[in-house]
Amino acid sequence: MSIKFKQVSYIYAPDSPLEKKGLDNVNFELQNGTFTAIIGHTGSGKSTLMQHFNALLKPSSGQIEIAGTTITPETSNKNLKQLRRHVSLVFQFPEAQLFESTVLDDIAYGPKNFGYSEKEAKQVAQVWLKKVGLPDDIADKSPFDLSGGQMRRVAIAGVLAYEPEILCLDEPAAGLDPQARKQMMNLFVDYQKAGHTVILVTHNMDDVANYADDVLVMEHGQMIKHDKPQVIFDDRSWLKQHYLDEPQASLFASKLAGFKFAKQPLTAKDLVRGIKENIKG
Repeated sequence: MSIKFKQVSYIYAPDSPLEKKGLDNVNFELQNGTFTAIIGHTGSGKSTLMQHFNALLKPSSGQIEIAGTTITPETSNKNLKQLRRHVSLVFQFPEAQLFESTVLDDIAYGPKNFGYSEKEAKQVAQVWLKKVGLPDDIADKSPFDLSGGQMRRVAIAGVLAYEPEILCLDEPAAGLDPQARKQMMNLFVDYQKAGHTVILVTHNMDDVANYADDVLVMEHGQMIKHDKPQVIFDDRSWLKQHYLDEPQASLFASKLAGFKFAKQPLTAKDLVRGIKENIKG
């Protein structure tokens, strides 16, 4: 079952002096099992859009179909727990949401909230402790005694432990060093390859090039483009017109005088392959 946004608009503080349109007639469809990136400048509507996937925000007008649920302005909050079992949102600094006394209890909280027994919750918490790359010996420690990077892994493990069908990520690797960022992104790719849908808000065009199947481009609350990464980044004049960055591999390739590429390199692998083809040629 795909994810559909139909003429979705959202207004902050309606009928007040602070009224502001956050989304403006947004329409798109995403296929299940894909990795979609949402890009655009600060204030473009990316985070507002993201919060509609699990009805943290409900549309002021329009309709959303996701995980077997239809969300409209009239949707009641009491009907949303089941939706949030299937669609989970990870904020930019998820470690700020930690609150249990031990690491294992924090990871187990989400599964217990969605019906797992105490024993089942602890078992899946142990599994996800390892999957996010944390050692067994921190299970009984306070999450607040961990490093910032470890705290973030604990928080994300707590979301992944009940395995939502759709994982929505709002800049989850912000502030991490390059190695930790790569490990985190690989974790999300593995989650997608296991049969889940991943939706990522990011400012990092290399993340888009390396991981995304699909890209939504937001500007002033409107979706101005929806296409594959290769199509988005091939149109360099359009990117400049909308003040959007390119992946590093694409920028590097553009500075190689005399080199011709069959298609715009988006990743380091693409770039190396294209350079080898030029040298052989």
